[in-house]
Amino acid sequence: MSAQSTLLSVWSVYLIRDKDNRLYTGITTDVTRRLSQHQAGNGAKNLRGRGPLSLHWHSAIGDRSQAQKVEYRLKQWPKARKEQLPQHPEWIESLFIS
Repeated sequence: MSAQSTLLSVWSVYLIRDKDNRLYTGITTDVTRRLSQHQAGNGAKNLRGRGPLSLHWHSAIGDRSQAQKVEYRLKQWPKARKEQLPQHPEWIESLFIS
């Protein structure tokens, strides 16, 4: 990927559910590709051997810096709130600093 295409990439934050019903939070420029990597055991060590994995939720955020900040704040949320994100996509706005 060239430096210019990296600058133009839209980063997303995502939640993946594992076989034990845990939620993993991450960021990427391609959610489908990243889920495939996790399923193949080439993603985060945290998810290796924890399949089957499924995509619980994802949202486009913006640049990498914004995505990292949203990811960090999302990781602070209790699981019960993360579980409800698909029904309340507007909640993601609360993770951006004004």
